[in-house]
Amino acid sequence: MHSISPIRDLPAPPQGEASLLEKYLAVRETSLHICAPLSVEDHGLQPMPDASPAKWHLAHTTWFFETFLLAEHLRDYRPFHPAFRNLFNSYYNAVGDRPLRALRHTLSRPGLDEVHAYRAYVDDAIVHMLTTEPAPELVALITLGINHEQQHQELIVTDAKNGLWTNPLRPAFRPTPESHGAKSASASVPPIEWRSFDEGTYSVGFAGEGFAFDNEGPRHNVYLERFRLASRLVTNGEYLEFMRDNGYGTADLWLSDGWDCVRRNQWSAPLYWEQRVGDWWHYTVEGMKPLDLSEPVCHVSYYEADAFARWAGARLPTEFEWEVAARSCRVAGNLLESGHLHPRALEEAAPAEPLSQMFGDVWEWTASAYMPYPGFKPAAGAVGEYNGKFMCNQMVLRGGSCATPQSHIRATYRNFFPPHVRWQFMGIRLANGN
Repeated sequence: MHSISPIRDLPAPPQGEASLLEKYLAVRETSLHICAPLSVEDHGLQPMPDASPAKWHLAHTTWFFETFLLAEHLRDYRPFHPAFRNLFNSYYNAVGDRPLRALRHTLSRPGLDEVHAYRAYVDDAIVHMLTTEPAPELVALITLGINHEQQHQELIVTDAKNGLWTNPLRPAFRPTPESHGAKSASASVPPIEWRSFDEGTYSVGFAGEGFAFDNEGPRHNVYLERFRLASRLVTNGEYLEFMRDNGYGTADLWLSDGWDCVRRNQWSAPLYWEQRVGDWWHYTVEGMKPLDLSEPVCHVSYYEADAFARWAGARLPTEFEWEVAARSCRVAGNLLESGHLHPRALEEAAPAEPLSQMFGDVWEWTASAYMPYPGFKPAAGAVGEYNGKFMCNQMVLRGGSCATPQSHIRATYRNFFPPHVRWQFMGIRLANGN
């Protein structure tokens, strides 16, 4: 096993204008640091088909670089293991066959040590590739691979958290850092204020220099009516009021599919919430803790977010309203680098901005279906299967979470999940008309 420090001591990101090699090595090291608190057995957990074992994430992100870069562009490259091309494929039909997603937990072989060796082998080859000035198409592929691995870093946290929660012992992902003192469950947060935005035609989507996923463009114009956005996220305390008002038992608040989902799954609270002797607790990466009413509510589905908004006399923002509003905010917040891996309560002393918690803490559900922008065209070849093929039966989330790397998020970033899922760090920001 590698000797790696705990996740709270994440390696510092490269300072200044880092080279592509420095960015690559930093991201690869970060993945190992995130996994450091997990036991060998923890690396094999897959509690549900939507999640994947941490060991698989470590191997698949390595597979990406080997399959799309080394095998295609490095002369005389010899794969680490020929069977890995199919074994760690996720959903790329153009690459070949792969094991069923729901059966990734059965991959007891290769072992974790061999997966670590696989990563080191591919890293050596990428370093060799980057000793000379790579062609622009290789730079683009490596940059895509770096961002792909950052997505999987967040998934390692959320998937392992879900897997450990299914254990009756409710073991912690990692011990509570001494620097993370407990907050009072009665701590107050500033009241919600409404920030207004004028009607008009706005340009949305990514433009300019730097990396963006293909689903963030092309940049195009949208017309928005005057709207207002809540100044902060919905808290656990506010969501508890919805629950106490029989929110989960009032059919009129729910979309038809959402009501069916609530009844079928017997939902009565967000994922990870439990009542103990009349008090609410929830499972966190540091184990079971009393519910802090001032923290942003988390692990709710789109259906729950939409029902809460109706109950509150509001609605969810569209993804374009969210993006336009986010332009007034710095891309900063409680993100992966903070080491908390849990949403944090907004404090009165937080730096004054028109909107708080727009980046980090929780992904914010929007009312927008995940669809292609006008003129969208997926990239040629297998990498074109990255985003476009999922543009059906998904809703858009914006803003990143406490497990999202800061260099990975921006105002135009479009995350997407089916409306029933809850295991990601997903929360609520309200909107309304003028």
